[in-house]
Amino acid sequence: MEIVILPSAAEIGRLGADVVERLVRTSPAPVLGLATGSSPLPVYRELIARHRAGLSFEHVQAFLLDEYVGLPAGHEQSYARTIRRELTEHLDMPDAAVHSPDGAAEDTPAASAAYEEAIAAAGGVDVQILGIGANGHLAFNEPGSSLASRTRIVTLTDRTRQDNARFFDSIDDVPRWALTQGLGTISDAKHLLLVATGEAKAAAVAAMAEGPVSASCPASVAQLHRHVTVLLDEAAASRLTGAERYREVYAHKPAWQGL
Repeated sequence: MEIVILPSAAEIGRLGADVVERLVRTSPAPVLGLATGSSPLPVYRELIARHRAGLSFEHVQAFLLDEYVGLPAGHEQSYARTIRRELTEHLDMPDAAVHSPDGAAEDTPAASAAYEEAIAAAGGVDVQILGIGANGHLAFNEPGSSLASRTRIVTLTDRTRQDNARFFDSIDDVPRWALTQGLGTISDAKHLLLVATGEAKAAAVAAMAEGPVSASCPASVAQLHRHVTVLLDEAAASRLTGAERYREVYAHKPAWQGL
C-alpha cells in the first residue's frame, strides 16, 4: 500500500487523474471502476479538464460500485444518474459503456450475478476509484461485511440513510436497500485508488491502513491487495502514526516507478 499525503484536494485530483490518464492512454480497452460521493470529485474534475484539453475516453468502459434498490430508472439521486452528472456526460465515453448494478431488477440475486459476469466479460477492472466511509465502509459494505463478499443486496444502516438524506426530500425517501460490489469483487481490480479528504475520514483512514485486517473496518481489506494507492490531504492523514515515513518514502521513490 502506497500512502501519499498531499497539501490540497487539487493536488489529489491531479495525481489521481495521472493514474487514470496513464491507463486510458496505454490500454486499448481500459476498464475503470467508479465511485460516487464527494471523495472522488477532485479526480473527476481534473479528468473533465483533461478531456477538454484533448484526452479521449471513447474506448473506455466503466463499472459503478453500487446502486440503490427501488428507485425508478433515471431518478436524479440514483448512482447511475449521479455518475453521469458528475463525470461521464462531460466526457466522450459512450453512455452504453457506463455500467451500474440493476437496482430496479425484480430478481436481485440474478442481477448481482449478472453484474459480476459483466465485469469479468470486460476483462476485469483495471483501476478502481474508491472513497472511504467514516466507519471504514467501502461502497455499501458496512462493518461486518465478509472480506470475500461478492456483489449482493445489502440493507442500509440508519446512519448511512441519515448521511444520504441530504440528497433527498426527506429520510423517508432514502432507499432501505442497495446493490453493491462486495469486498471480494472490489479486491479483484488490478489497482485500487482510494481518495480521502478531511478530518472526518482520519480515524477510518488510520484503521484502514494501520489497524488490523478486520470486517470491523471493511476498507482494511486493501492491506491484502497487491497494488493500492491512497491519496490523502493533511487532515485525512492526521491520525496516521507512520505519516512521516510515508512522506519520506514518496519523496524518494524512483522517478520511473509511478503510482
